[in-house]
Amino acid sequence: MSTSLRDQVVYQAASLCLSYPDDHVMDAAPLIAAALRESAPGSAPSFAPLLEWWAATPRPVVQTAYVDVFDMSKRHALYLSYWTDGDTRRRGMVLADLKQRYREAGLSLEHGTGELPDFVPLVLEYAAQNPAAGAALLQEYRASIELIRIALAERGSPYAGVVAAVCATLPGRSPADRQQAMALASNGPPTETVGLDAYDPRLLPLATASTGGR
Repeated sequence: MSTSLRDQVVYQAASLCLSYPDDHVMDAAPLIAAALRESAPGSAPSFAPLLEWWAATPRPVVQTAYVDVFDMSKRHALYLSYWTDGDTRRRGMVLADLKQRYREAGLSLEHGTGELPDFVPLVLEYAAQNPAAGAALLQEYRASIELIRIALAERGSPYAGVVAAVCATLPGRSPADRQQAMALASNGPPTETVGLDAYDPRLLPLATASTGGR
């Protein structure tokens, strides 16, 4: 089994698992589990707590919990550049750059739901289709990914293992990455809000079907 194939499966599975758990996403749970067992068996245990929780929990409860964890708390925000740039002017340029990367890769972004291009499930969809470039992008935002993982683990969330599986596909955790993640966790992202170009409507229609509607 190639590393590329294994990572592609992990990225696609994580993209779905970190999306809003509508019927399309939750119905895919058996497929996700089977793909992981076949192509990424070392990562399957990291996804198991979430998939088992999905199976044992009524869907409305799962959906409410998702909103509570990811939409109601900035501590678990699934937007990579939020952690590095916060609500600053620079973030608009970062988001425009991501959008351009997707276009150049020929990523199909039909059935969009208006998510920003740094939304983790969308980044993972890109990585699944372009594993080398996707891994480089994830490494670029390694601190953000680690911060999300740390926060979810501290909460005891079953989503923590999914993010941990993504981290495990990247080069080993160098002290610099870990220190940066912990420093950001302590200090929080920047708070400047003047001139945030990221919310220009032209930047918004960027989600795939896997991000789900709410």
